[in-house]
Amino acid sequence: MASSRISRRRVKAIFGGSVGNLVEWYDWYTYSAFSLYFSAAFFPKGDATAQLLNTAGIFAIGFLMRPIGGWLFGSIADRVGRKQSMTLSVLLMSFGSLLIAFTPSYASIGLFAPAILLVARLLQGLSVGGEYGVSATYLSEMATPDRRGFYSSFQYVTLIGGQLVALGIQLLLQKLILTEEQLHEWGWRIPFVIGAILSVVALYLRRHLDETKAFEAARAPKKGTVAGLLKHPKAVLTVVGLTMGGTLAFYTYTTYMQKFLVNTVHLTKGQSTLLSFLSLLIFALMQPLFGLLSDRIGRRPLLLGFGVLGTLGTVPLLTALSRASSEGEAFILLLIALIIVSGYTSINAVVKAELFPAEVRALGVGLPYALTVALFGGTAEYIALLFKDLGHEPYFYWYITAAVFCSLLVYVFMDETRDTSRLAAEQDG
Repeated sequence: MASSRISRRRVKAIFGGSVGNLVEWYDWYTYSAFSLYFSAAFFPKGDATAQLLNTAGIFAIGFLMRPIGGWLFGSIADRVGRKQSMTLSVLLMSFGSLLIAFTPSYASIGLFAPAILLVARLLQGLSVGGEYGVSATYLSEMATPDRRGFYSSFQYVTLIGGQLVALGIQLLLQKLILTEEQLHEWGWRIPFVIGAILSVVALYLRRHLDETKAFEAARAPKKGTVAGLLKHPKAVLTVVGLTMGGTLAFYTYTTYMQKFLVNTVHLTKGQSTLLSFLSLLIFALMQPLFGLLSDRIGRRPLLLGFGVLGTLGTVPLLTALSRASSEGEAFILLLIALIIVSGYTSINAVVKAELFPAEVRALGVGLPYALTVALFGGTAEYIALLFKDLGHEPYFYWYITAAVFCSLLVYVFMDETRDTSRLAAEQDG
């Protein structure tokens, strides 16, 4: 009976943590999904690529706050608790969404419009920078040892789920509710209002979560400090190395792909949104399967698979995709790319959590990850559009290949974290 009660509490905790994570990432990705519509509202009139470039620039700048968020919320999680940190981060994300929803256009207030957009995005970057490390830590610590890869994979299920909800709302608005002109004029504000409302739901769920036993059992005198984190330099460098290629590939095939399908493959905005939605839905469903596989064969074989296939396949895949002559062909190529990336996305959170002791785990997962994502993931869209604007789009394909190869070198020389996990020695219930 007691064991059944513990199991129910564990599932409730993982569900609550995952749903909150979904809402956070919905708010974050709504910006990218709807930038095709609101870019003209915040910047002077010009060609579409230039407006998207400006919007992508603010998207990239938002990532600069993620390391600060990783440090701030990671420290709070390691010192005060995982639950309190996750609650604060979702409040901040909600405020950022409200700012974007109600900011007047450039035509109304001039330069104040992009300035407010920038402030809102910086706040969202701070929030989501803390979200990743803390939620990865929480889910990993709540999972049973034999299913840690499976349970932790739900972080990316909900992370991708956030994109799916954003794209689903976009499809509804595009096809059933609003005209193209209405979406450009004011309809793009609707999803940001929805995001702020959903954050209230996430806040309720997170306030009723259990704290992890790993956090409660940690007895280090100074928890969640950078000085304490630097006592684990190998783990920190491993997080940076294994994230580099994975985050660049992930952001290329998810957030940037909508623009790529419109600007390069020359699909319509509606076709691009539908294709992205369907491919991401399958991508999300694949994560637990890869997570289960990692519980059986280990984390490292999946990372190696991503590293090898990503190094050899990125240029051919993106080249073929750029020349796709139909929606079906584009969909199949995109799906192949996402299957390859799943070798990284499904397990990267648990691998990082397994590298650190409880007293610096949230900080150790969040801070080096956020720094790496800011440098590589956050700039992916901007660099891709810049190369396109300069007339050298294929250079971007080689850039991804180089980053994935660097990560492959880390995968080759790293230990199998499933067998050497810091989590395995802790009593996480």
